[in-house]
Amino acid sequence: MPSQGVKLYVQDKHVVLDNGILQVTISNPDGIVTAIQYNGIDNLLAVENQEADRGYWDLVWNLAGSKGTKGKFDKIEATSFEVIVENEDQVELSFSRKWDPSLEGKIVPLNIEKRFIMLRNSSGFYTYAIYEHLKEWPAFNLDRFRVAFKLRKDKFHYMAMADNRQRYMPLPDDRLPYRSQTLAYPEAVLLVDPMETEFRGEVDDKYQYSCENKDNRVHGWICNDPPVGFWQITPSDEFRSAGPHKQNLTSHVGPTTLAVMHSVHYSGEDLILKFGSNEAWKKVFGPIFIYLNSLSDAGGNPLSLWEDAKQQMRIEVQDWPYTFPASQDFPQSHQRGNVSGRLLVKDRYVCKDDIPANGAYMGLAPPGDVGSWQSEVKGYQFWTRADEDGYFCINNIWTGDYNLYAWVPGFIGDYKYDVIITPSGMIYTWVILYMSRQEMALHCGKSESRIALLQNSTFLIRVRCLSTGYMLTILTDLGSMGYGKDMQIYILIEIWFTQLGLVTIQKTGFLLRSPERMMTTHIKELHGKSSSN
Repeated sequence: MPSQGVKLYVQDKHVVLDNGILQVTISNPDGIVTAIQYNGIDNLLAVENQEADRGYWDLVWNLAGSKGTKGKFDKIEATSFEVIVENEDQVELSFSRKWDPSLEGKIVPLNIEKRFIMLRNSSGFYTYAIYEHLKEWPAFNLDRFRVAFKLRKDKFHYMAMADNRQRYMPLPDDRLPYRSQTLAYPEAVLLVDPMETEFRGEVDDKYQYSCENKDNRVHGWICNDPPVGFWQITPSDEFRSAGPHKQNLTSHVGPTTLAVMHSVHYSGEDLILKFGSNEAWKKVFGPIFIYLNSLSDAGGNPLSLWEDAKQQMRIEVQDWPYTFPASQDFPQSHQRGNVSGRLLVKDRYVCKDDIPANGAYMGLAPPGDVGSWQSEVKGYQFWTRADEDGYFCINNIWTGDYNLYAWVPGFIGDYKYDVIITPSGMIYTWVILYMSRQEMALHCGKSESRIALLQNSTFLIRVRCLSTGYMLTILTDLGSMGYGKDMQIYILIEIWFTQLGLVTIQKTGFLLRSPERMMTTHIKELHGKSSSN
């Protein structure tokens, strides 16, 4: 029997998405999720709350020059509704709010568009947002933005965020003043008279359930009767701020589930997004996936819903970047680039041979100082870990200028390297040798090497610094492109590579380097010969 297609019902104050598995009701034109009907439960969201306090995007902002991390809370109520895609396989909706000068000081100076997507046969829905600040608009600070879902407290009692971090949770009523004692800060309370005696004497604090971005892929809640899971899945970290080790909130007593795109938690003012009055900015956050699951066997173990949620998370990660978002601001896979290579550590105090950077963290983030990825909050970041031989691959990167950042567990210092990413087909590959541990401590961040390579043929470039003797090897595959065609390639190596002593190109290639300027040459077939300088 064919599955039901996706249906859209537009009402005066609500729109309803229905694919036969679940129904999602969204306020019109506010763009706030007011109800999710699934598996016989008329609404998974907190029915005791006002409609505007159930499922929403929010942010905290402040005027430029404001001190501290507190600001104006904005639940981002949209003013315009539009159907972007409507067919049996997919419905995509847009809820937007435009800014104009008459609103200065009243709402955050951003154009904000929230989108919701439902697909055929999908047990859930997707949401993403596009934030834009035009150059001529006023300066401001942005402290936090996220997606929040508040679930029914009479249904969802078991929370899971990792195999070793899951449990039955206290009720929100247990945090009321007459049942708890506030500790050092309002979020932390001692449960003195909880409704369930098993929680007496516990401390409840939402920060106990924070998680590093790199590990924050899926978390949520389980209802036992009927067995239903509500999960927030984030398939990529590219839109999150401050790199893979930034900690953010996940789920906590409420029951509440969050998808935090940016926050100043654990860092303070250093992570506030501060926009100047002459600064244009645009960024896509998401899509994230809200996944619902249930047990087909009435006698099954509800905790198996966590295992299923993890499996769905792996599917979503594999499918990234998604092909179905209709916004032109979200690039498809063929519009993105890739970086791959190998990282070696030269540390003569440990080993005379080059040491593969086993487990190195390798990432692309906007240009900055060494380690600046930890405070980078406006652009995109892309991270992976090197294998035991130091090889790494970073795929599906937004085009643009980046630094390649790296650090190796057990070795001092961070590494930085300039990279230019172009659309699919341009793959930059190199072998990088660290300095020794002692010299790395002295020169960390002073290697400013920039390369841009073309596709379709094979050559190898080795660069040796006369003053240190260290070798930089750049390896790329140029494949099937015919020889003799005019192509431009450049290498700019500065600071501790102060002089290039030797450049050798094997198979095909050219000699390039003037200390004063960049040179352009033609690649020619050299029949196995090499050129040197």
